[in-house]
Amino acid sequence: MSRPDSHIRLCLRRADFSLEVDLRLPGTGITVVFGPSGCGKTSLLRCVAGLEPLPDARVSIAGETWHDAAAGICLPTWRRPLGYVFQEASLFEHLDVRGNLQFGLKRSGLARDAAGLDAAIELLGIGALLRRRPDQLSGGERQRVAIARALATQPKLLLLDEPLAAIDHARRQEILPWLERLRDELQMPMLYVTHASDEVVRLADTLVVLEAGRVRACGPVGTVLAGLDGPVVMGEDAGALLEAVVQERDLRWQLASLAFPGGTLWVRDTGLQPGRRVRVRVLARDVSIATEKPSHTSIQNLLPCVVQAVGPDTYPSQALVRLQCGDAVLLARLTARAVDALSLAPGQQVWAQVKSVALVG
Repeated sequence: MSRPDSHIRLCLRRADFSLEVDLRLPGTGITVVFGPSGCGKTSLLRCVAGLEPLPDARVSIAGETWHDAAAGICLPTWRRPLGYVFQEASLFEHLDVRGNLQFGLKRSGLARDAAGLDAAIELLGIGALLRRRPDQLSGGERQRVAIARALATQPKLLLLDEPLAAIDHARRQEILPWLERLRDELQMPMLYVTHASDEVVRLADTLVVLEAGRVRACGPVGTVLAGLDGPVVMGEDAGALLEAVVQERDLRWQLASLAFPGGTLWVRDTGLQPGRRVRVRVLARDVSIATEKPSHTSIQNLLPCVVQAVGPDTYPSQALVRLQCGDAVLLARLTARAVDALSLAPGQQVWAQVKSVALVG
C-alpha cells in the first residue's frame, strides 16, 4: 500500500547563510541529501526534526503535518514521530546494548512495547551483541545499535546524518548492506545525509542535491545522476545508474549477462543467480563513442544509442554526452576535440562502447 508523499518547504536564515527548500518527496524509500560540506544538509534535517526556529515553513511527513506556520501548527521535537541517527553513535558506556535500546524506548514512552524493539534487533542483526558494552563494539556495530535504537520507537520518519562518516572504509562496507536492507524492507521514508558518492548510488531511491542552501536537483536517483546539470557535482564519479536483472551466467568465461531497458551488459560473474535484480554503475569516463559499429575490438559491451545532449564538463577540455539507449540513459565523458571531430549533435545515431561496468552492492 502506497503512503502519502511528504512536503518540506522551509526558509532558515542566519547571518552568513540561508537555507531555502521546497521539496515533495515519496512516502517511502531513502531520499539521499547530497552536497559539499556547508551546503545545508544537516540544517535541513534539524529543521525537519523541529530543532531550528522556522517562522515560515511547512513540514508534512507521509500525510501528517508537523509544522505549518500559516495554520499555527508547530509540533515540538518530542511529539514528532521520528528517529534520528547522528555521525557518532552516542551510546551510554555504562549500559550494555540491550540497556541502551531499552533506555531509548523508556524516553519515548514505549517502554512496554517490545514488538518494535524485537523487530529492530532482528532487522539490524544485533541479537548476538545485546550483552556487550559499547567499548566492545566495532564502529559499524555501534552504528547498527544506534539505528536499531532509533527504529525501536517505530517512527514515521528516520533521519540519518552522515551515519558512516566517523567510521573507516572497512566498517563502512560492513554496514552498507544493513542500510540496503532497511531500504528494501521498511515502508517508511528516510532522509539520509551524505557527501559520499558511493553511498548515493547504493542507497538512494530519490536524490536531492544541495548547493549553498538551494536545491540544485531533485528526483529519482538515476534521472538526477544522468542529467547534465547534476554530474558536475559528482566530479570523477559522474555516470549513470541502471536497474538491471541477471539474465544468464557464462560459467566458461566467468561472466554474467545483465538485462536493462537499453540492452545487455556483460560483467564479472559474482555468483548472482538469474532473475536477481541489481544496480549497475556505468561511469562516464568508461564510455566512449563510435559513429559506426566497431569491429575487431576487445570491448564486449557495445550499445546502439542516440545522442540526446552535449554539455560542458568540469574542465574546458572535456564534454559530457548524454546518450539514450532504449529506455535507459548513459553518460560519456569525451574530450571537446573528439566531440568536434565526430560532429556529435542531438539526434545522431552512435554506438556506446562501455569499457567497465560495476555492480553496486
